[in-house]
Amino acid sequence: MSVGNCNDNLSTSISPINNSDVIANSPKRILVADDEHLVATGICASLTDLGYQVVGPTADGEETIKLCQREKPDLALLDIRMPKTNGLEAAKTIFKQYGVPVMILSAYSDPEYVSTAAEIGVFGFLLKPASQDHLRVSIEVAWRRYQDYIDNGLEIGFLKQRLDDRKTIEQAKWFIVQRKGNTEPEAMKMLQKQARNSRRPLIEVAKSILDNVEIFAEN
Repeated sequence: MSVGNCNDNLSTSISPINNSDVIANSPKRILVADDEHLVATGICASLTDLGYQVVGPTADGEETIKLCQREKPDLALLDIRMPKTNGLEAAKTIFKQYGVPVMILSAYSDPEYVSTAAEIGVFGFLLKPASQDHLRVSIEVAWRRYQDYIDNGLEIGFLKQRLDDRKTIEQAKWFIVQRKGNTEPEAMKMLQKQARNSRRPLIEVAKSILDNVEIFAEN
């Protein structure tokens, strides 16, 4: 069972663009948070079998937030009912502050849980107990929803940008063309890919390039 997209803003650091830009088609590092030790151990084992690198597990919401801040996983897999800070509150913080999408794995499917999850950065909701195959499929669906969220945000943001923002993007695009020898379409594609990888709006990527010309030129 999956939930819809959310509208929180993303904000993370940005690294210089290079010609080896690669968009992740699937998450590689997944944080696991569940206060039931046996359940957490089982989830970690399943994720490892599926080829993911596990971050954690953690047993409470506060520890989960701290670990997410430190390790910057691609995706967080959270239980709802955890001590100190519950999974939904932790999910909101993790997505809003660190731009990490969240998937809920819980034994509870109360309507209010599902409704809240859809608004705070949760891109998938899976009920326990979940088989390894169900876990795999749910992660793939959640990640695709997250990619769609990023793509839609970039597209809408670009259409609404003021004229000066568009000029900044054009300047950054031409800077790439001149420094890297790319064509205009290739340069724009690089900007869009960097925006997705860094989870930042396209205009912020363009401004960062123009503000860090020397750093960019070295890469």
